[in-house]
Amino acid sequence: MLRKGGTDAYNDIPQVRIAEGLSNPCRHCLQLIGEGEKKLVLAYMPFDTKQPYAETGPIFLHQQECGHYNSDIFPPWFMFLEPAIIRGYDDENWIVYETGAVISGSDIEKKCMTIFQNKDVEFVHIRSKYNCFQCKVERA
Repeated sequence: MLRKGGTDAYNDIPQVRIAEGLSNPCRHCLQLIGEGEKKLVLAYMPFDTKQPYAETGPIFLHQQECGHYNSDIFPPWFMFLEPAIIRGYDDENWIVYETGAVISGSDIEKKCMTIFQNKDVEFVHIRSKYNCFQCKVERA
């Protein structure tokens, strides 16, 4: 829908930009957008409803259609998130405070497993140091 004129979390049409450098991850397929390719830049809120902990941040998408990422492992480039912001959320989409951390990308998997030991945590969000939403991690 966003690729066909739909609006983002701020009710704006996504901006089309040319990807520069190596830090242009698509939030749909979780693959890197190649340098020189067109990308969409937009505001994204990864929650169904607005509430105090429903953060909005920038994301990128391939301008062209791409497949949805569906895997039990993180994409290899997650290792290079320096730093990564990670937080657990409860069933009301509120942050479980003791789960929040700023970590090295190489520690994401281990930290997710630790966070999921808290029975109050329903899912985990991973963000970049710029507060760009990377992905939602759900219990197996």
